[in-house]
Amino acid sequence: MTSVAKSAERTRLAAGLTKGPAEVLDFFLPLWAGSHLAASAAEVGALTALETLVSFAVRPVAGALADRFDRGRLAAVGAVLYGLSFVVYAVTPVMAYAYVAAVLGGAGGALFWVALRARAGEGLRDDDGAFSKLFAAEGTGTWIAFVAAMTLVARIDYRGVFALGAVACLVAAVVLVASPRGTPVPDDAPKFRELGGRMWPMLGLVVVTALAEAGVALLLLMHLQRGHQLELGEIAAVFLPGFIVYSLLPDHLHRVVRRLGRRMVLSLAMVSSALFAAALSFAPNPPVIAVLWVLSAVAFAAAVPVEQAIVAEAAGVSLGRGMGIYEGATLLGATIGTFTAGLLYSAGDGWWMACLGAAGLLLVTSLLVPGAVAKVGVLDRPVEADRLRNDVPDDPNVAFGAENAPKATFVSSEVDEPEKPEAPPKRGAGWRNWAIHAAIFTIAQVVLAIAGYSWPVAALGSDDLHFILNDSGHWLLNAGRIWCLIFLVDTVWTGISLLRKRDG
Repeated sequence: MTSVAKSAERTRLAAGLTKGPAEVLDFFLPLWAGSHLAASAAEVGALTALETLVSFAVRPVAGALADRFDRGRLAAVGAVLYGLSFVVYAVTPVMAYAYVAAVLGGAGGALFWVALRARAGEGLRDDDGAFSKLFAAEGTGTWIAFVAAMTLVARIDYRGVFALGAVACLVAAVVLVASPRGTPVPDDAPKFRELGGRMWPMLGLVVVTALAEAGVALLLLMHLQRGHQLELGEIAAVFLPGFIVYSLLPDHLHRVVRRLGRRMVLSLAMVSSALFAAALSFAPNPPVIAVLWVLSAVAFAAAVPVEQAIVAEAAGVSLGRGMGIYEGATLLGATIGTFTAGLLYSAGDGWWMACLGAAGLLLVTSLLVPGAVAKVGVLDRPVEADRLRNDVPDDPNVAFGAENAPKATFVSSEVDEPEKPEAPPKRGAGWRNWAIHAAIFTIAQVVLAIAGYSWPVAALGSDDLHFILNDSGHWLLNAGRIWCLIFLVDTVWTGISLLRKRDG
């Protein structure tokens, strides 16, 4: 394994270790603040708004710092601040200290994600699927953290879960510090104004995607809690299959991007998201909602890595500033999405209005995708960039098709090893990935069977079609049914992919 590949693995590991606890915190924070600190709804809203405001303000600064200092160590600083915010949440007795934690979390999140995504972008010349792999790592970290948190919260309370989140962030910081130092960015690298002028069409798509993802997720959360009166564990079980999709499909979907092109995949992803959002308004029960959320997750897993790769390629050597702008656009879209979803849901027919409104916005935006991607000036198919890299090694801006990008080179996080002849793809890689998924699935089912909640075991002993297909009773059984379906799809997909490789 080359030094570049090892660095990419460390980056993905750090992403998974940090993303999971961050998502769990977002899920638990309103419940914990209300039950343990007796916070009012206004105080909970102020706490969330403070973290968002700090994060939004720090992201441009983080972008500039990521183009000035080593990105791995800057991300490590962000992870440490993230961890400190978890520590404060775990020990605080009053709301005043919770506001301090929100400031630490907002600043730490901005530093961490801007620097980490810029670091991931360094590897695009060696792996055009770098952002798909990063997205999958984040998805894996999320569902593992959710399973652990939901399993342990009854035993160690919210504060114990927050303490475990702090430990995960500390481990992520150690992983990043252990990576080799990066190379400084040239002084004449593009600044924010130039990058913003170049990327603004793409940033509009980023805002809409983040708006739809965050808005739909909040709508689901509120509808499951208020419309279907589900408990915390049951709500998490509905979201869990979508997070598992985030971890399993991005690499497979990147192969689709190579075949169809970025414009087509982004357009199809937004149309699909629109259809699923509209269908949510008619979903009769939580199992159907869970299936639609899985389908929405597939669309987002296809769109988000493509957007990140386009922004990174357009940014050239200014990956830090480029990712700072991207992260700012993402946060802006998520803030608008959650605020609008909350307002619409509180109206009389808010669930229908919000779902159909998101669907309409996504449909209109899908028509603008081809023109927006074309204006940014990157090539449509990432596989072409990989071929051109070999032909034009000294000018990545030409290789990546950024017509108006500055003449500069991508910054690698370490000195590359001498080039070696490219080895043929390993045929066993697909089976090894599937074997890892199968091992996790099997171990989980054994544990669930011991506890009496394994859906495959329960289904084998039941002849009730309603139990098997619709409602299996306990939320763990329903989650297991959806997981079995995902594992079946993964198995079939892996088999078909390997057969195609063998035949062709």
